This record gives sequence, structure tokens and C-alpha cells, in this order.
Amino acid sequence: MKTRRLLALGAAALLLAAGPAGCRETPQEDGTLRIGVAVYKGEDTYISNMTQAMQESVDDWCAETGERIQVSISDAQESQNTQNEQIDRFLSLGYDVLCVNLVDRTDAARVVDKAREADVPLVFFNREPVQEDIDAWDKVYYVGSDARQSAQLQAQIVLDLWESDPAALDRNGDGILQYMMLEGESRHQDAVIRTEVSVQTLREAGVPLERVESGIANWDRNQAAALTESALLEYPEIELILCNNDDMALGAADAVERLGLEFSNIVGIDGTPQGVEAVDQGRLLGTVVMDYPAHGEAIFRLSRALALGDDPQETAGLSERIIRIPMYIYS
Repeated sequence: MKTRRLLALGAAALLLAAGPAGCRETPQEDGTLRIGVAVYKGEDTYISNMTQAMQESVDDWCAETGERIQVSISDAQESQNTQNEQIDRFLSLGYDVLCVNLVDRTDAARVVDKAREADVPLVFFNREPVQEDIDAWDKVYYVGSDARQSAQLQAQIVLDLWESDPAALDRNGDGILQYMMLEGESRHQDAVIRTEVSVQTLREAGVPLERVESGIANWDRNQAAALTESALLEYPEIELILCNNDDMALGAADAVERLGLEFSNIVGIDGTPQGVEAVDQGRLLGTVVMDYPAHGEAIFRLSRALALGDDPQETAGLSERIIRIPMYIYS
């Protein structure tokens, strides 16, 4: 039986209501609340799942309350210059609030300056700016999960198996766990933290580790599959593959299947429907569910409160300008 273990990280679950097309049957007219959402890459599985959940919830919200809400999504396709232009357009069109999933977190200061100049509240999500950028204006918020704790939970999936059935991991019986690491893009802070902390947590728990191979697959399934296939051919002693996200974990599983191997010691992070399904199928050892509906819920509640000039603490139940969403293990 699959297990789900909830870990509270300080943010209560809220009711989701935001989306890429807003209330689709409602004409855009005066009185419509307009939310601009800028994402780094629309094809990213996690971001896509989040925006789909937002769409469903905003439609429900509009039907229930009669409010007119237009939520427009722009896709930067991994170009910060493109995203900057898209944000400028949202501001020029008079959107009431911006929600930004940065391409490059180091460019946050420019976005904050532009939003402040237009007096448009700003909610960053998924990619966390440095604290200095968040502190630069009292209408800047961030919604996301704690990358460090996601890595600790990923390590816990491995540790649980190591303690209950070490031979299932130590396939060659040498008492050392030979592993491969698949990393997200180098400029993303979550990739750095997940890579370092997952291994650190296992070492501190007493698991003997040997890194055999690693590679940057940029959160991408196909890149991860290519790297994994090459690594497994060169290093058949690999006993564990740690992945910074589920898409890369699925890519590793694809490579295993292409090579005709019996191997499922692959661990992801995100808890996408595709990742959870792969755990159920026995293709992955486990994943850490980041709960994208709860992220979208918090983003909308916060955005709506800020756009209407309400107190986010009273309207959205939020007391801090950095909101952490709970996550849990699925294995």
C-alpha cells in the first residue's frame, strides 16, 4: 500500500482560485479583477499542472460568487528578456496584480521596481527571489515550498528503504550506496539546495554514499533520459538515482525501460500526477508531493486580497510575506 505522510511547514491549506484564462464566459469590462501571471516555461509539467488547477478553481469561484476575474498567462519560454516584455505589457494594460514565476531570480529587482512604479502588487511564486528583493516593497510576496525540507523528505524515502531492506538498495552488497544525481538548471536555487541537502541528509543518517555520476538535465525528461542511459551503460554499478524533480525522474525511468533493466530506485520531487502514477506502477521508488493546488490556492487568495486593497491576513489567512506550502512523501 502506498503511504502518504503529511509534513506541516507553516502554511495552512487555502481554497484555490486563479487561472490562465480567468472566467472564460465573462466579458472583460470595467469592474473585472485582472491578474497577470508570468511563467518561466509553460511546458514545465509542474507549472502546467498548477495553472490547470488554477483554471478549474477560478471558474468555480466566478460561478459561486458572481465576481468577474480575468487571469492571463504569459509564457516566457525560458527567456528573461521575453518575460520582462510580458510583465511590461501587463503593467501597461493596467492589470491589478502580477504573479511572477521568474526565469532568472537575479532579475527580480527590475520586476519589483517596475511593479512599485506602477503601484501594482507583486506575488512571486515557485522561484524565490533573494530576501533583499522581497523586502524592497511591502506589496511584494512569495509563495512556494521549502526546498531544503523537500530534499530532506526525498532523502527520507531512501533512508526508509535503507533501514527496512538495505539489500534492495545495496544491490552489489559492498555496503556502499552508489548513486547518480540528476540536477535542475544551474541558476535555480531549488536545484542547488535539493542536490546538496538530499545527500547531506543521507550522510548524516549514516548511509555510506559514493557519487558515481551526475548531470544537469534542466528539469527536462528527455535530457534526463539521455544522461541516464549513458550513465547506466558506463556505470552499471549505479544503485540509486536522485532527481531534483519528477520529470527528470521519469526520464531516468524511461532510460531504464529502454535498456531493459529491472531498476526502480529512482526518487523525484514535485508529486506531479505523472510522478505519482509512476510510483504506483513501481517505476519510481517515491516522490515528494509539492501540492500544486495548494500553491495555486494561496497565490490566488493573496493576489485577490492585494488587488482589492484588503488585508491579506484577514482575507487570505496569511500572516507572512513569504508563504510556505506543506508537502508530503508519496512512496
